[in-house]
Amino acid sequence: MSQAHQIEQAAVALRQGGVIAYPTEAVWGLGCDPDNEEALARLLRLKRRDPAKGVILVAACIEQFDEWLEGLPAERQAPLAASWPGPNTWLVPHNGRSHPLVHGDHDRVALRVSAHPLVAALCEAFGGPIVSTSANVASEPPAISADEVRTIFGTGLDAIVEGELGGLARPSTIRDLVSGRVLRS
Repeated sequence: MSQAHQIEQAAVALRQGGVIAYPTEAVWGLGCDPDNEEALARLLRLKRRDPAKGVILVAACIEQFDEWLEGLPAERQAPLAASWPGPNTWLVPHNGRSHPLVHGDHDRVALRVSAHPLVAALCEAFGGPIVSTSANVASEPPAISADEVRTIFGTGLDAIVEGELGGLARPSTIRDLVSGRVLRS
């Protein structure tokens, strides 16, 4: 099956409330529709992740985050535009836009515009941002291949998009937009 067909099947699975796996810049990721509470809860159960932690949203372009960035002054948006697409995740005020399972116990939501062509194509096919969290069980190392994803999650996923990792040695840097503090480098 072609990669384009896999991407379209994954986008359909996302729209139907599914949980998918796909390669990102550094590790394999799990994703779902960030507005689907059932899908979010299922993804967190699969990972055994504490819902208080929240998850990252990934997009194909900054415009897919317009709803989250609305009302942010231009000087606050400038660092985002300058660092995207790329391995930079920014914590921005969620302003009530994100589901509580996306932002967790935080008043900010984590956003990244991916430079990985497959991730961008997936977000384009879906029509907006998707959840992007490492494909692992909490506190275990993340998967670095589709075979590892299958071993960890078995038949618990609705689609796996085959592809190569983006070549980065580690996941994205996470910065707080308001304070400028680096939370993960």
